Amino acid sequence: MDLFKIGSNTASMNALRNLYSLNEKMNVHQSRLATGKRVNNAQEDSAAFAVAKSVETTTKGYNVSLQQVKNAKSVLTIVEAGQQKQLELLQSIKEKVVQIQDATLTSAQRTSIKTAIDQLKSEMDVVGDQMTFNGTTVASCGGTGIAFRVGAGTGSNDSFTVTSSVYTSASSGSITAIASSAAGATSGDITTIDTAINDSISRIANTGAAIERLNHKEDVISVQVQNHEAVRSTYEDADFALEQMELMKVQILQQTATAALAQANSAPQLVLSLFR
Repeated sequence: MDLFKIGSNTASMNALRNLYSLNEKMNVHQSRLATGKRVNNAQEDSAAFAVAKSVETTTKGYNVSLQQVKNAKSVLTIVEAGQQKQLELLQSIKEKVVQIQDATLTSAQRTSIKTAIDQLKSEMDVVGDQMTFNGTTVASCGGTGIAFRVGAGTGSNDSFTVTSSVYTSASSGSITAIASSAAGATSGDITTIDTAINDSISRIANTGAAIERLNHKEDVISVQVQNHEAVRSTYEDADFALEQMELMKVQILQQTATAALAQANSAPQLVLSLFR
């Protein structure tokens, strides 16, 4: 036995080694309680660290995509508002086109109605020309296609393209020709305005359908963010109840290890009794 050997106090060395080990464990648990993470660096759990960071990267991409979906909805909401306003203007023009053909109206009255129609047509041009967002045209007479990034990858489903059309000053054509004569509107103008109204309704419906698709995309991406965050939490986040329990256990063991070290250091003093 090593009881009477003072050149190497093995019991003391073992006690000191255990005490150092307990101190390292205490530092780990204190670090986890301070950061809220079970894995703070790769050396603690390399596999869990790699998975957690990979999932975290994916989650950040989904969060950006979610914001871009909301941005796309905002853009299309602006387009739909413009299309709705143009539909209202067309409906007002339709009323006046029908009214101006009343045979009981005087020439002056027809001229007044024609002036009102011209003003409404000008306002339609203004509404159409104002279809911009952040300095970019988002709708035009020929249809403006905008590709929205709605995913974090490079697949075809990560991009969503919407083509939006409105009446603008560049699309004069048939609408501009309505009530163009001094005498006022003709029966053919009613057909023309009805066609324009139907086209406008179709444009609004297309925009509404695109917004509805974006609503579904937003729901899917939100679920993806939630699920990926749950996976990351499983690998990375600390269980505070468990960590506190382990910390208390280590603190108790640290005290007993300190007492054992003190006792082991005093053991070689028994050798002095041999010289009395």
